[in-house]
Amino acid sequence: MPSLTFVMPHWLYWSGLVLFPLTAAYFAHRQDRKGTKPGVSLPIAYLLLVTAGFVGLHRFYLRVYYLAFGYIGLFVLILYGNRQGASARVEVSNAKNTFLGAEFDVERAQKALAEGAQGAAEKLAEAQQTLEGLQLQLAAANALWDQWQLFPGLVGAVILALLIVDAILLPRLTRRCAEREAGEGREYKDISHRREAVAKGSGLRVHSAFTDFIDRISGWSGHFVCYWSMIAVFVYYYEVLARYVFNSPTNWAHEGMFLMFGMQYLLAGAFALREDSHVRVDVLYLYFPDRIKALVDVVTSLFFFLFTVALLWTGWIFTADAIEVWEVSFTEWAIQYWPVKATLAIGGFLIILQGIAKLFKDITILAGKET
Repeated sequence: MPSLTFVMPHWLYWSGLVLFPLTAAYFAHRQDRKGTKPGVSLPIAYLLLVTAGFVGLHRFYLRVYYLAFGYIGLFVLILYGNRQGASARVEVSNAKNTFLGAEFDVERAQKALAEGAQGAAEKLAEAQQTLEGLQLQLAAANALWDQWQLFPGLVGAVILALLIVDAILLPRLTRRCAEREAGEGREYKDISHRREAVAKGSGLRVHSAFTDFIDRISGWSGHFVCYWSMIAVFVYYYEVLARYVFNSPTNWAHEGMFLMFGMQYLLAGAFALREDSHVRVDVLYLYFPDRIKALVDVVTSLFFFLFTVALLWTGWIFTADAIEVWEVSFTEWAIQYWPVKATLAIGGFLIILQGIAKLFKDITILAGKET
């Protein structure tokens, strides 16, 4: 199989982290607004064909199984061919090293013969005979390697031809699948009741223009970074495909996702605080009345604000230093570090805002004025 040489450009990485969540949130919001029930989708079918069609995932999605398993079989043949090709490459390397050693023996025997050493002619004849045999072995190893290099490419060409045919047939296959599901009366569960349950259990019982505004900011930030997890699926999928099918591991996938999850952890802190999802030792706290809980939260908020203010301050210092020297990672990819460090300050600011809103709610509960 040919090698993959794609390296994620820095501009694409950063713009993807911004534009992908906005686009995904837009389509999710539009579907909720229309009230449409989920079902088979032609765009999703094409997405699956482009990203995972080589294993027939688009046909599994449309419940057309008779060729889907054929794709898997062809893909297994590619993996088998790559494995055999790797073994053949090792054999070529070993045969070449042995051949070079035999060449050196011939040269040494020729030098000894020129110097008139005793028995040099017999040693030279023996070395030349060995060299001829090793030359045949090297040629056979090269031929076998060429064969296994060609095999995965031929199977890949067959898969590509099948995918082109499926790309043409996909609208009709999607329509037939939708008709079958309509005839079967398949129902899709509405998860809106789950959202209501989460909202009721999140402790959002105190409402004011001030706290509601902060809650919306925290909710937006949490929903924004949650779509980053979808990016990780595609990136790690590409990494596995490039590494094990095309023998072309990337130098950017792991680092890019490692940094992305770190930024996600920081930016989602305010949303987790709003939903009361941070880790707490609640062996006793769980059984306190609401007012006692609010009192405990007010008292312990001092430590909370000490930590978050320190996070905001040090994050800002780290970000300013990174911008001043235009810091990049010490890897071959050399991604910019200042946006990563900026999330320390941004995340600290967001969680401070949410902490102020929570403090206001706790004081309101203590005063008995919650709604």
